[in-house]
Amino acid sequence: MPLTLQRNIILALLIAAAAVAWALLVRQQSGMDMYTPTMGMTAALFLAVWLIMMIAMMFPAVAPMILTFHQVQSGKRSRGQAFVSTWLFVAGYMLVWTATGVLAFAGAAGAEMLAGRVGLSAAAAARIGGALLMTAGAYQLSPLKDLCLAKCRSPIGFILTSWRDGQWGAVRMGLRHGLFCLGCCWLLFAALFPLGIMNIGAMAVVTLLVFAEKTFPHGERIAKVSGVALVLYGAAVLVFPQALPTFQPSDAMTMN
Repeated sequence: MPLTLQRNIILALLIAAAAVAWALLVRQQSGMDMYTPTMGMTAALFLAVWLIMMIAMMFPAVAPMILTFHQVQSGKRSRGQAFVSTWLFVAGYMLVWTATGVLAFAGAAGAEMLAGRVGLSAAAAARIGGALLMTAGAYQLSPLKDLCLAKCRSPIGFILTSWRDGQWGAVRMGLRHGLFCLGCCWLLFAALFPLGIMNIGAMAVVTLLVFAEKTFPHGERIAKVSGVALVLYGAAVLVFPQALPTFQPSDAMTMN
């Protein structure tokens, strides 16, 4: 099969998986409690929804890396050398986001428990969310963000510096690239908790931002602009807690 056709098939599968994941998220949104970090879900259901979110939000951005990995493996096969399936790389990549989902649920459940014991008011909870948004914005401006983003924006550079042979090598490369992606995006995903983790609009904005950072010619500048915007929005939430989509007046919280 010609390499171009192989790449087109892989790209079509990635886009189709992301599209199906978005459809599932839109369908699931109506039954979720957006006002609590765990959305009232069990650990297993939260992790399942988290993985669907990662497929929807990250597959478009990671597609260039996956296609580059496949191109190298296809070249090895054409020369009669040992090659491995591209999906082992994808499996390693998704392992990173699976582990992140476990940590996200633990953090969300812990935050709910702590908020219940302390008895946070709606305004105080919103202001904590505002502080998290400002933290996410500050991270967008940090050197660590720049380092991780540089690795994610250069598939060829990653191949040259991180190549490993064999099946386990492909999984390790997926894990390594997943860690760089996590380094780029973890606080953007953390910012979804105050915005509403099943807030489709917020997820769409983060998805477009991640895609633009990783693939557009001036992705680094886009990251900086988004960082400033997050800091300003978080500061506004500190002053006006009602500006947060998940803000719930005290009487509504009592009714819940």
